[in-house]
Amino acid sequence: MADQLLKKVQNAFEGQIDFEGQKEAETISTCLLAFFGVLAFIIGFIEQNIYITLWVGLAGTAFTFFVVVPPWSPYNTHPETWLPSKAGLRAAVIEVDGKKIN
Repeated sequence: MADQLLKKVQNAFEGQIDFEGQKEAETISTCLLAFFGVLAFIIGFIEQNIYITLWVGLAGTAFTFFVVVPPWSPYNTHPETWLPSKAGLRAAVIEVDGKKIN
């Protein structure tokens, strides 16, 4: 029971996403930051208040952070299949000054 809980927590903190998910996260973050930047500028210009502009920009950045940073499952829909390791199949031989060490 504890092992299963620990495994879930570990998977949540490891942040495993695939390459397509990284590309998608980068696109989403760029679009959201640009959108909130323009929105903050427009709201600040209409209100003539730099304080509101900064808070809208900060809120947009925080929203983008919570959308992009956690390893949501849609970011891991194309996992990579890795080839098996050949190094583990044979014994490691180290050679030092012409002498083989096992």
